Amino acid sequence: MSDKDFVKNYLEDFSALVRPSDEIIEKIVIAKNTLTQVKKNKAKIMIFGNGGSAAIASHASVDLTKNANIRAVNFNEADLITCFSNDYGYEKWIEKAIDFYADDKDVLILISSSGKSVNMINACKAARSKKISKVITFTGNDINNPLSKLGDINFWINSKAYNFIENTHQVWLLTIVDLIIGKREYLPS
Repeated sequence: MSDKDFVKNYLEDFSALVRPSDEIIEKIVIAKNTLTQVKKNKAKIMIFGNGGSAAIASHASVDLTKNANIRAVNFNEADLITCFSNDYGYEKWIEKAIDFYADDKDVLILISSSGKSVNMINACKAARSKKISKVITFTGNDINNPLSKLGDINFWINSKAYNFIENTHQVWLLTIVDLIIGKREYLPS
C-alpha cells in the first residue's frame, strides 16, 4: 500500500468513527447539561487519564475552565502522581486524589482507551462512596469493558486502534465544551 493510500484509508476510517450517531449526540447533550449543572452547584469537574488520555484530560480541563467558565481540574503533576503512587500504589493513586480533593456535587470524568485501567476502575468505585454527582467515562476497545459498566454517562468508541480512540475522545470532549459555550469559533478572551 502506498503512503497516500494509507493516509486516505486512515482518515476515511477515522471519519467513519466520529460520524455522529443519535446515541452519541444524545450523550453529548446529557454530558453538557451535567457539566453545566456543576457550575450552578458551585462544584468542580475532576478529569483523569493515563498516558495520552492524561493529555486529553489536561486539554479538556483548561478549555472547560477558561472557555466554558466551569471549574475543572486534572491531576497530571508528576510530584502528586509519583507521591500518591509510591505511598498508596499506582492502582490507588486516583482514588486517593478523589479522597483528598473531591467535594459534594463534583463530577468525575475518567478517560481510559481500554476501559481496563485498574486505577480508573478503583477511582470510579471510590467516587460512589463520596458525594460525586456523576461519573462520565470515555473508553474504547471492548464494549463490555469494566469502566464503561461503572459510569453514569458512558462514551464508547468501537475501535481497538489507540490513536483513533484517543482522538475520538478528544473530539467528543471538546464538542461538549463548545456546546456549553454555544459556538465552535471564538477568540481567546
